[in-house]
Amino acid sequence: MTIRYPNGKPYRTHHDKKTNENQPKKKKVSYSKRGMTLEEDLNATNDYYLLRKQAVIHKKPIPIQVVNVDYPRRSAAKITEAYYKRASTTDYNGIYKGHYIDFEAKETRNKTSFPLKNFHDHQLTHMEMCHEHGGICFVIIRFSTLNRVFLLDFPLLYKWWKQQFEEKGKKSIPLKEIETDAFEISYSLSPRLPYLKVVDHLIQLQNT
Repeated sequence: MTIRYPNGKPYRTHHDKKTNENQPKKKKVSYSKRGMTLEEDLNATNDYYLLRKQAVIHKKPIPIQVVNVDYPRRSAAKITEAYYKRASTTDYNGIYKGHYIDFEAKETRNKTSFPLKNFHDHQLTHMEMCHEHGGICFVIIRFSTLNRVFLLDFPLLYKWWKQQFEEKGKKSIPLKEIETDAFEISYSLSPRLPYLKVVDHLIQLQNT
């Protein structure tokens, strides 16, 4: 039986590591961090952009109301009960080259499609309103098993969202369609996920 971590990476014992050390290693150059989540990758990328004054984009805080707090030690506090004040909108927002940026980040272990159930009505409504006011809105999707990342512009996301309520509508976006309609983002050394290169293209499309 193979034991795996939550991110899908197999757990290896000390004996396994010793065995693998005696085997020839394949040379492969990759800047991706397979142990990192999409959120961690984006946070590191946004820190890079902020440090170099290229953009100001932050992760939105989750609006929660704390009910009970436990103090196991004087120097530590642990929240034991809390609830959401209101439904959150999207994960990230900020400004880049004078444009308002608003986007959601999603991951899936599915290899062939992205389930639309990962989105919520209020998130699409929020993005639609921002888009109507000239904001640059999109979703960054990571297929964690394949370690592939895509940026899908809001109009295309919204098209897929609406069609699911039609007769014979699909409940997920096929990977083949994402490969055609979205922009694939390759990992790099720094920034880790250079998604602003795609945003530049979206800004050009908006101005034409």
